[in-house]
Amino acid sequence: MLVDGINYRTIKPNKELSCVEIIDQTALPFEFVIKRLETLADVIESIISMRVRGAPLIGVSAAYGIALAMNTDTSNHSLEACKKLLINSRPTAVNLSWAVNLSYKALVETGESDRIEKAWEIANNLAEEDVDKNKLIGTHGFGLLKRHGSTINILTHCNAGWLATIDHGTALSPIYKAVSEGLDIHVWVDETRPRNQGLSLTAWELNQANVRHTVISDNAGGFLMQEGRVDCVLVGADRVSMDGSVCNKIGTYLKAIAAKQHNIPFYVAAPLSTVDFDFKGSEYTFDIECRGPEEIMKIKGRDSNGKITEVTLGNFPAYNPAFDITPSEFVTKIICEEGVIEPNNIGSFIL
Repeated sequence: MLVDGINYRTIKPNKELSCVEIIDQTALPFEFVIKRLETLADVIESIISMRVRGAPLIGVSAAYGIALAMNTDTSNHSLEACKKLLINSRPTAVNLSWAVNLSYKALVETGESDRIEKAWEIANNLAEEDVDKNKLIGTHGFGLLKRHGSTINILTHCNAGWLATIDHGTALSPIYKAVSEGLDIHVWVDETRPRNQGLSLTAWELNQANVRHTVISDNAGGFLMQEGRVDCVLVGADRVSMDGSVCNKIGTYLKAIAAKQHNIPFYVAAPLSTVDFDFKGSEYTFDIECRGPEEIMKIKGRDSNGKITEVTLGNFPAYNPAFDITPSEFVTKIICEEGVIEPNNIGSFIL
């Protein structure tokens, strides 16, 4: 996607395959910063601190982390350590463990002398596959959106745009496609507290792409639905159950409840790599990540002098679960690279 007229991806290796460069998402929307990651430790820090975030991007970043580790140590011990450290870096997004396990299995079956080349090949292939899948999600999602007419008001939550992937995005990919095809799209952008990933990332993306949008407080969505100003809700996912329940950024469930109450379609866009074999309905065996209270009690912005600063909102106890689960009965359709799927049929596509 374009930033100030220049094409960027969220992560890419240098020509020498000695490092990768990422867009540091913790600096947005105030600064556009490219950061070099030279070691596995750099990748893990970037995943934990959310310099890279979004389920597809985390998975590909982990694969690049393994490739960087192989540059210095191709032993089985190194592979085991990579696998453990990366999977533990963030527990909820299934793409992380999917990519790590895929890389690990392939490298275990490769001789140590060939592991460096193989690791970079795997990471680069996963990156290209992500772009291809996201383009397909955009195409399939566009077919769904155009049923709503030529003027569409879409409500989204968190960021599932190209910043959450390698390029194009998941939930925003159909929006970009629809705009390119001439539909009149307006996006209601949830600010998405805490961390403000709608305000800081989605609004920034849409602004770069000249897509009409309006930032709203998280609590305004239900009111807009009451007023008939939302045609559909379109979100991404960090993990999808075999029968179509969706784990996504905290607050997604509340939007799904309001959408169902007002008979508004609730669409989820995610690649099939987000489906978890072990996740069935309301039963889940993974951790819902709880992050630090400072994400609630601190906020970053520019002061009157233009300086980027962080302020504390208070010194109170705070509870900060990062995700919630939306049951499949609240999900209208799931958009993946294979097409537009009924939620309870999604598991059959990976069996």
